[in-house]
Amino acid sequence: MKISPLDLDGLLLCEPVRHGDTRGWFMESYRQDIFDAAAGRDVRFVQDNHSLSAERGTLRGLHYQAPPFAQDKLVRCVAGAILDVAVDVRRSSPSFGQWHAVELSADNGHQLFVPVGFLHGFLTRSENAEVAYKVTAPYDRDSDGAVHWDSAGVDWQLGDAPMVSDKDHAAPAFADWVSPFE
Repeated sequence: MKISPLDLDGLLLCEPVRHGDTRGWFMESYRQDIFDAAAGRDVRFVQDNHSLSAERGTLRGLHYQAPPFAQDKLVRCVAGAILDVAVDVRRSSPSFGQWHAVELSADNGHQLFVPVGFLHGFLTRSENAEVAYKVTAPYDRDSDGAVHWDSAGVDWQLGDAPMVSDKDHAAPAFADWVSPFE
């Protein structure tokens, strides 16, 4: 597995190696020792999540879980394709408010590691996009939060207005929100 740091401190692009033949392919999607070495710390995942977005143009985000249930995430798209986005909201970070986007797809097999202190969201680029991700803290309803998807300066590369949940539509604007992350 090739793991590369991206332009925002802590974000990692993980590119598993696929070994193929006439039957198809095989890959290690995750290996603790390689991942920990690349992250420079021990990362312990405790929950796996999986979502299906039936329609192309579905936007989920920008989400976070506040401390003490803040989550690192390792995100991959197992069917279809998404534009995956992370926004740095660590108040002491020199890249506070900056974002990074990467295409994750079943075809490319890439994964994005999103550390604690980032908002996370994605836009489906295909119908029936399935996203699977590991997290380092269990879901906690009281820690769950969101920032309005179009208020953080992200270029979502939209053609039409996205399909957004009521929760995400009602989320506060970035400028009106106070980050709980140091």
